[in-house]
Amino acid sequence: MCEQMPIYGGYAGGLEETTIVDVATTLNAFVMTQATWHLDGPVHVRWGITTAREALAVAGHCAMAIEANTNLMLGNQYYTLAGPCTVMCLLETAAQAITDTASGREVLSGVAASKGVATNYTTGMEARMMAEAARAVAGMETEKVNEILDKLVALYEKDYKNAPKGKPFEECYDVVKLVPSQEYLDVYDEAVKILTGLGLDYWTEK
Repeated sequence: MCEQMPIYGGYAGGLEETTIVDVATTLNAFVMTQATWHLDGPVHVRWGITTAREALAVAGHCAMAIEANTNLMLGNQYYTLAGPCTVMCLLETAAQAITDTASGREVLSGVAASKGVATNYTTGMEARMMAEAARAVAGMETEKVNEILDKLVALYEKDYKNAPKGKPFEECYDVVKLVPSQEYLDVYDEAVKILTGLGLDYWTEK
C-alpha cells in the first residue's frame, strides 16, 4: 500500500488545483513504490479533516477520473472533526463513505475520529457507519448522490468551530464484552434516522 494526502488550501491551491495534484500524486505513488493499491486522504488545511465539503469534492473527482481510465485499486482514509458517540462524527463518516463509494473507490479505511490525534477516540461504531453508508448508496445515480451529499454536509459543516469531542473508547464501549454502550447505540439510531430522511433506504428495506 502506498499513501499520499494532498492538502486543500495549502500549496496545492483550490479545489481544481488540488484535484489535479491528487490525481498526479496518486499515479506517481504507484510508479514510485510499485504498490498494489493506493490510500488517499485529501485534507482541509483549516480543519485538518477529510470530511469537509472541499476535501470530499477533491477525493470524489480524483477517484472518478482514475477509475474511468485505469484498473488501479484506490482507497481513502477518514479523519472526522467530531469524536465518537456523537451524531456529527457519524454524519461526517457517512458523507465520506457515500462519496468514496459513488466515485468508485475499492477500499474504505477508517475511522480516525477527532482528527486522528486524540488517544482512544476511535471505535468500531464509526466503522460500522462507514460500511452501512457505503452499502446504502451503492449503485445510486451520481446526481442523486450529490443531492444527498449537499444536504448531509450542510448539517454538520456549520458546527466546525464547536465540534463535539465525544467520548474515548472506554466510555462508549464495554471494554470487557467489547460491545457499544446503549448511549452510543441510541446516538447511532439518531444518525440513521437523519440519513434515512435524506433518502437512504438501507435501514428501512425489508
